[in-house]
Amino acid sequence: MAVRKFKPTTPGQRHKIIGTFEEITASVPEKSLVYGKKSSGGRNNEGKMTMRYIGGGHKKVIRIVDFKRNKDGVPAVVKTIEYDPNRSARIALLYYADGEKRYIIAPNGLQVGATLMSGENAAPEIGNALPLQNIPVGTVIHNIELRPGQGAALVRSAGNFAQLTSREGKYCVIKLPSGEVRQILSTCKATIGSVGNSDHGLESSGKAGRSRWLGRRPRNRGVVMNPVDHPMGGGEGRASGGHPRSRKGLYAKGLKTRAPKKQSSKYIIERRKK
Repeated sequence: MAVRKFKPTTPGQRHKIIGTFEEITASVPEKSLVYGKKSSGGRNNEGKMTMRYIGGGHKKVIRIVDFKRNKDGVPAVVKTIEYDPNRSARIALLYYADGEKRYIIAPNGLQVGATLMSGENAAPEIGNALPLQNIPVGTVIHNIELRPGQGAALVRSAGNFAQLTSREGKYCVIKLPSGEVRQILSTCKATIGSVGNSDHGLESSGKAGRSRWLGRRPRNRGVVMNPVDHPMGGGEGRASGGHPRSRKGLYAKGLKTRAPKKQSSKYIIERRKK
């Protein structure tokens, strides 16, 4: 995966940096694994806008991605690597030996034609999904479950990876991309390798129009509003707005919003870096 820059033939091209899409092998998704996506425009079932700055954007279809990887012991061949408009990572289409087709998140280095497996007997190789108790210490992993059989919840976006650092009884200690170190049950599954499309973070849209294509409307700052609209609004001239806070008055930088008695806090060994 690489990125490409453009000659500044227009103002929008000057700062535009996008992916090369060289790893993508199919332009049309598998029909049996997609369904229509209805865009809300930020409105709820009463038609009231409950989320601002959402609307427009290109039409999309949802690709059904298999985060559970529960077809244990059945080999699957990677048929295509595809673009998914609903996520930053690429997806891979698997053809299982019994005829079933499924999408998975494409790991870094996965090639078309590779054979993947899931389950306890799978080898710890790129793209294979197996319980944490069967993965060697020090291995780079992604798509990690928080509860056995629930499906992958952690480390799913482009370029991300976690590391299995040690084992403590029935738990494995995982270092997450945020810097957080936490315990996860050894029976939870994870996929070997890091998530593909690692250059996604280097991309730059180059113009406001590309944000509109993605369904993002212009976002106006609290500082430019009136006091009736935002705590940081008002003042003579260009006032800085005081301490950064949300529209509802919650401090935006440094205020801890995690519930102090949250059950899962006992599994966190080291909090994420600020």
